[in-house]
Amino acid sequence: MKMIAAFDIGDKRIGVAFSDPFGEYAVPSDTYFRTGNFKEDIKAIISLAEGRGASLIVCGLPLNADGTESVQTQKTRRFIEALKAETALPVEVEDERYTTREARADLNFLGVSVKKDKRKKAVDSLAAAYILESYLQKQKRSDSMKEEREEYDEENNIVELIDEDGNTLHYEHLMTFEYKGEWYCAFTPVSEAEEAEDDEEGDEVVIYHLVGGENDETLEPIEDDEKLDEVFAEFCNQYEDFEDADEAASLEPDEK
Repeated sequence: MKMIAAFDIGDKRIGVAFSDPFGEYAVPSDTYFRTGNFKEDIKAIISLAEGRGASLIVCGLPLNADGTESVQTQKTRRFIEALKAETALPVEVEDERYTTREARADLNFLGVSVKKDKRKKAVDSLAAAYILESYLQKQKRSDSMKEEREEYDEENNIVELIDEDGNTLHYEHLMTFEYKGEWYCAFTPVSEAEEAEDDEEGDEVVIYHLVGGENDETLEPIEDDEKLDEVFAEFCNQYEDFEDADEAASLEPDEK
């Protein structure tokens, strides 16, 4: 269950929208009229979200057409920061540059004819729904890309290694092999693996010494060049057992 509350924050009114219980689509709800008491407005908005069992709050952030910030942007940021300070719910922001304009255009297109005050309420809540819909679409795209990446990593044996400086490096795991009673892991950088078909000089191979126990294994570089050459030769011999000999012969050790 992932119901989300969305707010289109204005100086006089705040448009309200909620997602369905599964966070799939947005539904306009109502409009909250601000009281002039900042703290009271904050509490009321939090109460609206928590009262519907929302697990997340999304607030629209008004920006200029070119993406720069305005006075209204700063006012909205102040309201959002106050929300974050008063609720345990996560609060996120979403670009709302064109939501109000789109809401008015849609009401005109649908031929909605209501009194001025009710029309404003309709615009505000619809704008909040557009803010939420934009957020949901981005989340869906992000989730889809993450799934595709995970599938790619699984299919291609992609692993993440953290270097001494804390940088995350992506490698394709080629094999783990034993040599003279010790274990080694061979990898090729993902960028090299992806360009393998166009690489005439052969793929770079990085070989690490696998040390430590079952629960505290680490990968250490092989500092001795002679030993590295010896281990690399053994890697090529074993690699040929389950890969084409031509592919194994094209590999080159990384001497860094």
